[in-house]
Amino acid sequence: MIIENSAGSRENLTITDNYDLIVCGGGVAAVCCAITAARNGAKVAIVQDRPVLGGNASSEVRLWVLGATSHMGNNNRWAREGGVINEILLENLYRNREGNSILFDLVLIDKVQAEKNITLYLNTAIHAVQKRNKRTIRSIECFNAQNSTSYVLSAKLFADCTGDGIVAYNSGASFRMGAEEKDEFSEGFALYKEKAGELLGHSMYFYVKNTGKKVKFIPPAIAHKDVSSAIPRLKNINPEEAGLSMWWFEWGGRLDTVHDTEKIRFELLKVVYGIWDYIKNSGNYPEMDTYTLEWVSTIPGKRESRRFNGYYMLNQNDIVEQKHHYDDVAFGGWSMDLHPADGIYSPLSSCFQLHSRGVYTIPYRCYVSRDLDNLFICGRMASATHVAHGSTRVIGTCSHGAQAAGMAAALCIKKDVLPSYFISEKNVKELQKELIFSGQHIPEISFDNPVTGKAEITTSSELELESMGFECGYQQLERDKAVIVPLNGMSPEISIKYKACRDTTLIVELRNSRKAGNFSPEVLLESQAHDIANGEGELYINFEPTVDKGYVFITFCKNDDVELMMSNALISSILTVEKRGRQVPPEGYGVEEFDFWTPKRRPDYRNIALRFHRKLSSFSAENIKTSIFRPNITSNCWIAGMDDKNPWLQMKWNEKQNINKIRLFFDPDYDHPMESAHREQPENIIPFCVRKFKIKDQDGNLLCDVKNNYQSVYDLQLKSGSVISEIRIELEKPADNIPVALFGIVCL
Repeated sequence: MIIENSAGSRENLTITDNYDLIVCGGGVAAVCCAITAARNGAKVAIVQDRPVLGGNASSEVRLWVLGATSHMGNNNRWAREGGVINEILLENLYRNREGNSILFDLVLIDKVQAEKNITLYLNTAIHAVQKRNKRTIRSIECFNAQNSTSYVLSAKLFADCTGDGIVAYNSGASFRMGAEEKDEFSEGFALYKEKAGELLGHSMYFYVKNTGKKVKFIPPAIAHKDVSSAIPRLKNINPEEAGLSMWWFEWGGRLDTVHDTEKIRFELLKVVYGIWDYIKNSGNYPEMDTYTLEWVSTIPGKRESRRFNGYYMLNQNDIVEQKHHYDDVAFGGWSMDLHPADGIYSPLSSCFQLHSRGVYTIPYRCYVSRDLDNLFICGRMASATHVAHGSTRVIGTCSHGAQAAGMAAALCIKKDVLPSYFISEKNVKELQKELIFSGQHIPEISFDNPVTGKAEITTSSELELESMGFECGYQQLERDKAVIVPLNGMSPEISIKYKACRDTTLIVELRNSRKAGNFSPEVLLESQAHDIANGEGELYINFEPTVDKGYVFITFCKNDDVELMMSNALISSILTVEKRGRQVPPEGYGVEEFDFWTPKRRPDYRNIALRFHRKLSSFSAENIKTSIFRPNITSNCWIAGMDDKNPWLQMKWNEKQNINKIRLFFDPDYDHPMESAHREQPENIIPFCVRKFKIKDQDGNLLCDVKNNYQSVYDLQLKSGSVISEIRIELEKPADNIPVALFGIVCL
């Protein structure tokens, strides 16, 4: 029993602690930053003011995690982010293919708690910052209302991933809020602000549920009373999906999206309850009589507030021109996605999206505060213009950049240097190399793979593709279709099976992209017109152009009178796509016009069943010696023969190697977006991924026997100082229609 007499005043329990890196905020970007730093030796704290991790992707808001893949709606092939964010999404897929946001909370908590170097402070709000001097943060002051405890946490380095930038703001760092003028960065898209306003608003989701019996709804006093006239886009509502697809329930872009957040929240609640009242009680939706309102977000999802100044500010031209920077550490590929500031009350379209032809890169300088020497600025508050932020703000892209900051922080601690150390063109190469060998893809950046590169490699087989096989029936050529294949010093000589309902002419083309690494088939290499007869047949096609190295589109132009034979085969680095729409930007916006070529999503996805008269031989085991662990300019992978059910790969060195870790890179289908919420995924393990494998040493000793792999990266930790002269990897084919593929091996 505790009895205390009256006192003039009391102070909260105060706990102090010290860390190498304090990650401020608890969104997915913060989690990726912290895990990356912790795995590389830093003592890390995460300070989050909410009871769960995940930020906008948590069960409190329930947005999906997405990035450059953009729901597979653009030309960014094999563009899902790598590293920790990819690991998290694969874990979520395995546990939670239905897209339950509550279960995604648990995935994040488990990932963080598995790291012994991370201390997690939930429900802990940062309210003050102390500085050593003008350019150095010493500590943050926090309060947890749940345990009535104050914290004073100090660190050598800080990463602000809070979205609004509470630490950067209180430390006096310079920032921007709103849209730049067109002339400042020569951004044509900046003209959009003249009719749409300067800031993106907040949104709130809601869920509905069919109870199977009639349910009435009595609206609260807060509910909007006249949504039918106040909301121009009310007719776009699909009531059965309701809040799952209502990301455009957005408002607040005319206000201060930091200090007016509570006002914005109440207005959005007014909208949600008013629309649900309209759905339930207007009489226009009798099919909703048995539905109830199951959940409404209690906090809004924020898109934009403060953007802090780094040593470089990403802008529209970096995105559209796909500029390369010497210090690139991440990439993006979501559209430049701007919304009207009036949100749901605006007569304008709910969003205006303009894409680049491919992914773009983001320099390290965007993540380092130019005003504070020990502060990283991550997530949606990173250094970018309003237009560029329309793309970089999405969770996958935010997380990819935050991983780079986490790796930089760990290296800074080891070297006893500040974040600006890696701004040097010479020094940043070390950071880039560490990121790439950990699984983070950086377009146009690669390094020698030293230990693997010295090995003599032999295999049980290598795929020399003659036929896709696994024919599964005809499919109408109702739109332009193409097979994207990697060539290596050859011209395609192919044949296809077809079925025509009358005599007709089929146009077949060979195309590629203007820029290597892009997948926009704007360059026509050759076009052929083939007369085909009514009925079934096989068409032989021999293209003349030789492609030394790179991807081509073997294209079959729309013909409703023709059906092509399809295949169930799934082969890493080969993809069938269809032309689906065209981007036509307004004049003067500085964005290119081009067609979108996208694949169908599984389980509906099929390949065109090509037969190659010149074997497609782009899948040599020598590919694993590179440090590009996904399809890019070429396949970058070893693929075993289609008939090889238990392939093996052997690496042998003339001199014994001191190896502490063996890291394998499998195929997690980087083209598939794996949205974390709202969408049920077709499987819980990516079909291309090798599930079962063994690794043995030169004496036949079994180093590992893995029976249920579903991750893209597998680390085998060896005993310290292990001396290896030979490694044998024995793998099991994932399925009859899927050959074994391995993108890389790194020995550390």
